[in-house]
Amino acid sequence: MTQKSALKIRPLGDRILVKRIDESSEEIRGGIIIPDTAKEKPMQGEVKAVGPGKMTEDGKIHKLEVKPGDRILMSKYAGSEVKIEGQEFVILREDDVLGIIE
Repeated sequence: MTQKSALKIRPLGDRILVKRIDESSEEIRGGIIIPDTAKEKPMQGEVKAVGPGKMTEDGKIHKLEVKPGDRILMSKYAGSEVKIEGQEFVILREDDVLGIIE
């Protein structure tokens, strides 16, 4: 059983759809506004949808530990960035999740 997203996208296998959470406000240093392209990517995100799980060698599905709504810590440059319905998301594998924030 997989969780369906309101965005009508279902990740495959052990992939996860994540919305990055940017907790920092716009940084101004010495009166200079740092452009978005120079800012570091946030490492926290909220899981929006998950795939059914990873297929093991014996043909069984290993379910994912994360679920929609979980806040996660991920590698800075993990996954593939996608734009869906005007919003930016990241699709990554469960292996790229460093931890679940509780």
